[in-house]
Amino acid sequence: MAKSSPSKFLREVRSEANKVSWPTRRETAITTVMVFIMVTLAAIFFFLADQVLSWGVSFLLGLSN
Repeated sequence: MAKSSPSKFLREVRSEANKVSWPTRRETAITTVMVFIMVTLAAIFFFLADQVLSWGVSFLLGLSN
């Protein structure tokens, strides 16, 4: 692997960072809200699945809560 000077490395990093398509503030906010919505839906789904499985196992084993 070729070695380069720290200054050349930093110039190349800055050059590559300028090529990145950074999201706007609005896009970031919308994406954040969507993540929170999906996390909430996943939490509700797994809670309900856990409750149904718990009820099913208790029913099959004849346990009462």
